[in-house]
Amino acid sequence: MTLSPSNALSILGIETSCDDTAAAVLHGKQILANVVSSQDEVHGPYGGVVPELASRHHIRNIVPIIDQALSTAGTSLEQLDGIAVTCGPGLVGSLLVGVSLAKALATAKGLPLIGVNHLEGHLLAVLLEQEVAFPFLCLLVSGGHTCLYRARDWGDYQLLGGTRDDAAGEAFDKAAKMLGLGYPGGRVIDKLAQNGDPAALRFPRAHLKTDTYSFSFSGLKTALRHFLQAQGRTTYRDEDIAASYQEAVIDMLVEPTLRAARDLGLERVVVSGGVSANSRLRKRMTAAGEQCGLRVFVPSLKLCTDNAVMIAFAGAWRLARGQRAALQLNASATLRL
Repeated sequence: MTLSPSNALSILGIETSCDDTAAAVLHGKQILANVVSSQDEVHGPYGGVVPELASRHHIRNIVPIIDQALSTAGTSLEQLDGIAVTCGPGLVGSLLVGVSLAKALATAKGLPLIGVNHLEGHLLAVLLEQEVAFPFLCLLVSGGHTCLYRARDWGDYQLLGGTRDDAAGEAFDKAAKMLGLGYPGGRVIDKLAQNGDPAALRFPRAHLKTDTYSFSFSGLKTALRHFLQAQGRTTYRDEDIAASYQEAVIDMLVEPTLRAARDLGLERVVVSGGVSANSRLRKRMTAAGEQCGLRVFVPSLKLCTDNAVMIAFAGAWRLARGQRAALQLNASATLRL
């Protein structure tokens, strides 16, 4: 199904799965408002997200963020066709803030409520901007998730493999913490690595033979820790360490993705999620796709990281199919796609 002007719906999207409070208003494929309140300064001192702090800041920010989105869009709740909200997976306390408010607003205004899987939002986000025909392979890579899906059609997704331990985004955050670079780690390492040599150091790559489409990054993190303990940072520049570490992460993302596309005979690859904003990953995956005869699609940067536009988009599709969530909708930290 494709959303067209003739069947365009006006949807308020709400996203609070982790530490970003986001609201958006979408009319068809037209983004009328996209507001995101970051908590980077809140969690920066800890080198990662503190769930309790995230929940408290969502409570403080969610109503002003929604008001701002509606004001920017020049619309009101009464003019909407529905409200879409992330109901999982994520931090349960954070999710509950968005779900609770979405249910309250839907009840007060008599609007349809649509619960959206955060992963489906990421997977479909690229379709807002580009024409990507089904079926396609999706590498969904973020701070909490690293997995491969075969998207056979709208709402029809097959999980091919996921991470055995840490997600790629977490691997970047932990590396940045070990190097004292700040938070969020992926963004800092990406910027630092642009002035480094990715071949300066050879960090290990995990190759999992028992499940050819799985990922593992815990060994790479351990290797970096041992390297820093043994040599400190006296032998190599931070730029070279960051570039070499980043290259190892990306090698472990690109290789299984290309293998899965080849094994399944898929000609289109979508890379989505927060880590898809990484400049090196975008470059490497696109180049590798061209060499293998694959078309690689990546969302624009504003749709890579957590946002409510993608939630509104996925919700609009489900609403157009007549789907509604009951007011018993609850948050699920481990919701499966």
